[in-house]
Amino acid sequence: MKAYESLNETLSFYGVRCDGAYYISSGEPIIEFPKKTFRMDFYAFCICVSGSIDLEIDNQQYSIARNGFLVSAPSTIIKFVNINKDFRMKVLFFDKTFLLKNMANPFFIEKLSLFNKSTFSVITSDEESALQLFALLNYLQKQSGRKDRFIEDIIRTIIINLLLETATLVDKERDKKTEDNHEVNSLFLKFHELLAEHISSHKDVQFYADRLFITNKYLIVVVKRATGKTPHDIINNTLLKEALVLLGNPEKTISQIASEIGFSSTSSFGRFFKKYVSLSPQEYRRQQHI
Repeated sequence: MKAYESLNETLSFYGVRCDGAYYISSGEPIIEFPKKTFRMDFYAFCICVSGSIDLEIDNQQYSIARNGFLVSAPSTIIKFVNINKDFRMKVLFFDKTFLLKNMANPFFIEKLSLFNKSTFSVITSDEESALQLFALLNYLQKQSGRKDRFIEDIIRTIIINLLLETATLVDKERDKKTEDNHEVNSLFLKFHELLAEHISSHKDVQFYADRLFITNKYLIVVVKRATGKTPHDIINNTLLKEALVLLGNPEKTISQIASEIGFSSTSSFGRFFKKYVSLSPQEYRRQQHI
């Protein structure tokens, strides 16, 4: 179901070898960007150094220019639409298990409430705040080349500092900052993580409510507060994102794709897809290769 299975596999697209659980870029120009929609199955922090980029994030259009940044959770869907010739960015990718090693609170990231848009935030920061973020990224890049005994703990500490600074900026974008909102955001992120794991076999809202140890009714409240949509809407949107990614792989047949995301037949998958895209899967695939 995944366009890229891991951080290492994603970076291999760019010819970058990464054997660890995190990656920090130099900020140099990227020669080639993926032309197809893809999914990132790791945490990402990307800040624009110069120029601008237009992209789709979970089927929504965004532009990011100098000092703007994207922070995203696993399963976020990305498509690069237009890249300015002067565009440069620094990026940090990391796996959650790496960051939380030896940490007492397994929900540290969720507690930060980093994401304004379910699994990501796009923020334009001021010059002073951007300089703080750049300083942390540059320091992280410098330290990542060391081989000392405690280097992994040092790297974790820098990433945690970066996330805390980022959470402060994200908070400034919010109108309300109550404990209730933090609980809602935390539950929604857990709901989204469960979707990524079980979407191909479980499409009923009750399953996810049971796994979160809350009622069906309260899950509806949580999801509506976080997104304005119902859990059923989010489940269908997640299925659609999976379908869009898989249809970008010409080696998979429509029948295989339908089976992978849990539809009982190609026709039922086709009806579902056409309802949301107004095209059949075959028509959509042909459009992408024109």
